[in-house]
Amino acid sequence: MLERVASLEEKLGYRFRDPALLLTALIHRSYQGERPEGLAYRDNEILEFLGDAVLDLAISQMLVIRYGDSYREGDLSRMRAYLVNEERLSRVASQLGLGESLLLGRGEELTGGRQKPSILAGALEAVIGAIFLDGGYEPAYSLIKRLFSRLVGQAARLGLRADYKSLLQELTQALEKAAPSYEVEASQGPDHAKVFTVVVKLKGRPLARGRGRSKKEAEQEAAKKALRLLKEGSSAP
Repeated sequence: MLERVASLEEKLGYRFRDPALLLTALIHRSYQGERPEGLAYRDNEILEFLGDAVLDLAISQMLVIRYGDSYREGDLSRMRAYLVNEERLSRVASQLGLGESLLLGRGEELTGGRQKPSILAGALEAVIGAIFLDGGYEPAYSLIKRLFSRLVGQAARLGLRADYKSLLQELTQALEKAAPSYEVEASQGPDHAKVFTVVVKLKGRPLARGRGRSKKEAEQEAAKKALRLLKEGSSAP
């Protein structure tokens, strides 16, 4: 485990004063029931909760510095949503090799947990939360800036185009003279880390489903999938 922590510290460019914080950030809740005797660390969900808030603040700061004179608050919010969604976070986590360092239960291990976007995104937030607790905001911001600078540079071009719900409504109005509707099918997890599943329907017929850490994110994901299906001439859920 010490080797696991040391290897990840090198990739992060940050040396922990309390390595136990980083180890905790790597413990998925599925591992808790299978932990070796004497391992007293909790899972990473509390650190994920904290890291989510730190990440939002840091990304907001980066966006204001880069775009604050050119865009309004609503545009900056859309850019931030584009940057911190599960897909983007899981890709950044994969680039860090975070999946290789995780402590997972056997079930998650067997079902590809090291590549699951929700687990990778949560682990990245937990690592950010661990750095914040260990060294404060500055080292956390420094890491986020290094990991997200390129993406922030693309946010105005890509993030403002990524309103998939609006694009889907335009397409369905043109094709069938009807607007899509969205329904929450399920919500899983504790209150601070819920994952929502949303189905988007057209005239009562399911088009696609999306998952996300908020209802809005799940709706955007469902709309994105529905757009692709409709453009391909398919409407299978």
